[in-house]
Amino acid sequence: MYHGDRSRKERLIEYGFRLPSALDNRPLMPEEFDSLTGQTIFVSATPAPFELSVSDTVAEQIIRPTGLLDPEMVLRPIKGQVEDCAAEIKAAAARGERVFVTTLTKRMSEEITDYLRENGVRVEYLHSDIDAIERVDILRRLRLGEADALVGVNLLREGLDVPEVSLVCILDADKEGFLRSATSLIQTAGRAARHERGRVILYADNITGSLKTAIETCGLRRSKQMDFNAAHGITPKSVSRPIQEPLVRRNDKIPSIKGKSKTQLKEIIDNLQKQMLEAADRLDFERAALLRDQIKLLRK
Repeated sequence: MYHGDRSRKERLIEYGFRLPSALDNRPLMPEEFDSLTGQTIFVSATPAPFELSVSDTVAEQIIRPTGLLDPEMVLRPIKGQVEDCAAEIKAAAARGERVFVTTLTKRMSEEITDYLRENGVRVEYLHSDIDAIERVDILRRLRLGEADALVGVNLLREGLDVPEVSLVCILDADKEGFLRSATSLIQTAGRAARHERGRVILYADNITGSLKTAIETCGLRRSKQMDFNAAHGITPKSVSRPIQEPLVRRNDKIPSIKGKSKTQLKEIIDNLQKQMLEAADRLDFERAALLRDQIKLLRK
């Protein structure tokens, strides 16, 4: 932060847009910050190596009031991962549970979503182009059971804590990178930690360092939680949270055609067709189907 701020200001001073005194207004160097803070408590679900290296004592808080365990980690080969994932989703749906599926690329998410839909799986696709209102609506439909699974690239976003999710499928788990780092794997696995039957299926052909760390960390936590529950007679219980009505709803009513001319009616239909195609491009097929039905009614 210090060097980035200084580099930007030096260029402005060089061209006369700032006075040299602008350099005095700067972020603190790490050493300066440490000299001012004194004794510090750092709280994190996934502390980085730096925080661990400067800590005299690390206190773990892994026991949950609900008695829930860290999800069971299961390794399976990459070959046939999509077909296996589809079978797992159908089995979970039969029990009234939900599934998260995480991939490495947007294209792979789209292809898997298409495959699952073609094979009778009710699935939603979450991607960066979806706005906040639609995202909330997708998650609500998932919780209500209108969809059985959610596919996406980055399932670590805020607000994706769905108590009904009992299984997380991590495809290509052995591909090293920021989406498959030990921290990301642990956090992604945590999406199933709110369910008493929480499981994580890691599709991998090789055990990478990140994969090994994630499996060992979750396994150690799970072992400690099981011992604590056994010692205190605690039975794990899934988190329960009411499904709230959305604060904002999209207006999906059929436009009024009372008093409209044929030209105006054609404009309304053309506008709905445009919205339908845009929804289809976003893979929001439910909304596209709704708009299609509205167009049919208007044409009658």
